[in-house]
Amino acid sequence: MRKIYEILGKIELYIAEVLLFLIVVLVFSAGVSRTLKNPIYWANPLASFFFAWATMFAMDAAYRRDKLMNVDFLVKRFPQKIQSYIKIFNYLVILAFLIFLIVFGVKLAFIQRYRTFEGMYGFSYMWATLSIPVGSLLLSITTLVKIIDEITNLRRWRKELCS
Repeated sequence: MRKIYEILGKIELYIAEVLLFLIVVLVFSAGVSRTLKNPIYWANPLASFFFAWATMFAMDAAYRRDKLMNVDFLVKRFPQKIQSYIKIFNYLVILAFLIFLIVFGVKLAFIQRYRTFEGMYGFSYMWATLSIPVGSLLLSITTLVKIIDEITNLRRWRKELCS
């Protein structure tokens, strides 16, 4: 199971990198074509679509590696066991918020199904909005893995103390 999780993380990171590259190419091409008086009207909306997805994939990739901003100057002063309990509590709060985002993100995507991107007729805004529940689901999986890891650490410490 852990192997699948690691493969998923590599896929997420790769997709985020490709989308970021495509955003740069699209925005640069749109700027050059506008300068040449032949604008590409669909480039910026497509870049916005890619940005929504790239953000969610990159966020989960950073979260997996603990690279997101973290204010822990107070928590670091507690014993390791207390730190683990605080982390688990924080992860549970994060998980509750992510579940909220999944539920209401799906509802929002459903509401947006008839809205189209400007310059990209026939391409529903729903596809960009779906990045919220999909990204939140990926973040929820990562959060559950982090909770399991912390509980495993607590059990290991307990066994070490008992032996």
